[in-house]
Amino acid sequence: MHSTRLSRSLAPLLAAAATIFQSGCGGSASKTPISHAGTVTALLSSEYAGNWPTGLDPGSSTTAAANISMMNAIFDGLFDLVADDDGRNPRVAPSLAKAGEISADGRTLTVHLREGVRFSDGTSFDAEAVKFNLLRDLQSPCSCSPTRWPWATEDPVAVADNYTVVLNFAQPYAAAALNAFPASNINWIVSPTALRVMGPSAFKLHPVGAGAFVVVSDEMSARLVLSRNGSYWNPHRPFLDHLIFESVGSESAAYLALLSGSAQVVEGVTSTPLIAEAQRDGRISVTRQPGTSPYVVQLNTSVAPFNDKRAREAVYYATNVEAIRNGIFNGWYPPSETFTAPGGLFHHARVEGYREYDLARARSLVTELGGLTVNLGTLKAQSAVQVITALQTQWRQAGMSVTIDSYNVGALVQQFKSGHWQAMLQTAGSYDPEAGSGVSIRFESNQLLSGVHDAALDELLSRAADEADPRRRDADYRSASEYISNNAYAPFLFAFAPAQFSVHGLSGPGLTTKIPPILVNTGISWKDVRWTMK
Repeated sequence: MHSTRLSRSLAPLLAAAATIFQSGCGGSASKTPISHAGTVTALLSSEYAGNWPTGLDPGSSTTAAANISMMNAIFDGLFDLVADDDGRNPRVAPSLAKAGEISADGRTLTVHLREGVRFSDGTSFDAEAVKFNLLRDLQSPCSCSPTRWPWATEDPVAVADNYTVVLNFAQPYAAAALNAFPASNINWIVSPTALRVMGPSAFKLHPVGAGAFVVVSDEMSARLVLSRNGSYWNPHRPFLDHLIFESVGSESAAYLALLSGSAQVVEGVTSTPLIAEAQRDGRISVTRQPGTSPYVVQLNTSVAPFNDKRAREAVYYATNVEAIRNGIFNGWYPPSETFTAPGGLFHHARVEGYREYDLARARSLVTELGGLTVNLGTLKAQSAVQVITALQTQWRQAGMSVTIDSYNVGALVQQFKSGHWQAMLQTAGSYDPEAGSGVSIRFESNQLLSGVHDAALDELLSRAADEADPRRRDADYRSASEYISNNAYAPFLFAFAPAQFSVHGLSGPGLTTKIPPILVNTGISWKDVRWTMK
């Protein structure tokens, strides 16, 4: 059977880039000497990436999708999402894997592992260990588990030899699966021996992987201390001796911590005024990442009022995207009419027939419905709360009665599980539309985080995910975009993306260079982050 190698003919979308792992300076020289050249403290929002209440075992964590930065530091990944320094040419590249091979029929993904890798406990990182992890992760409670992938009924994961793992699918899904690896828990491989010896309860606090760093201590959802893995497969990495992650309650407090010298990085900053202030001030490096995941107002079409198309249309017409973009976000982020964005694949800015802001039509529909009462929720993040507050004002101008709520990531999932939610401001999309919290998660009938139940849309999305040819896949996603728009299933807003703050003299991929966010935040390549002494 003929096959396609990751390093060859899929190069435009998926190939590895040797240049991405070069380290450079992220900003101008620091005014004071760096006294902690081997250590970095990174601050994470307590409502999202800084929240890991069930630990950091990818097989049992419920929040691993939010904790990508920590997971990558401990486990590395079979594959990484990389890009040129300006964020262009994003692609999936091998890391602990050395290649990914897609069969001609698209039903088989063969992962060739890097030889000579060992877990930090000294045990072998081989095909049997990877198979154990992949099968275990299919039972994971995390939304980043590949449970929904169309696995073959027999032998979904097979071992070909000591360093070759074969993933088998019931339909042509291998290309989409490869792109989705960096956003899935199957990318992070734990030591089966350490898990067995320690037991699940201890392991989730002190997980053992083959990444560039090892766990020293873990205060869940508060502070994680890592140190350099002396047995890491690449003797020239990592550059840091210690890496500390701390949860922080506000972005303003995190910014002050950078200015005071008590921290060196703030990941995933969403406050536009704070980003603008930091850019003007110039005392730290600010890297605004390219957007991949547009904000979208998901509507639960299974319950009132949004089981009525007129109510959904009213929300479209009542939403003034330009007012929010310019009034809150300085016009930085491009408007979106679908689930793609400029930083990712298959992006188109416009969708034919998309319903735009028309307050008079919104008011007419609300009157026709005899009134419209809506509860609108979102993740408890500053930017998201600002958006739903603005939407509340706009929708009230159309005659709607609107209440708003915000939730931490765990409580948000519970809202979706209840099935009683009405409207949720979320992000829909990814570097690849099928990856992570992408279009299928938000719009397919059988997905927990979806508000739509439409077999025709399911077919469109499945067809796009199964297609290996980029041109045909692009056409399929355009059809799905038009279908969502025609049925008024969810108004899109704009392609928001967070920023990274770091002190001058610290640099690395995804920190001081641009890499499209895998999910909400960009995955920093911590193994390549370094201090540059001036």
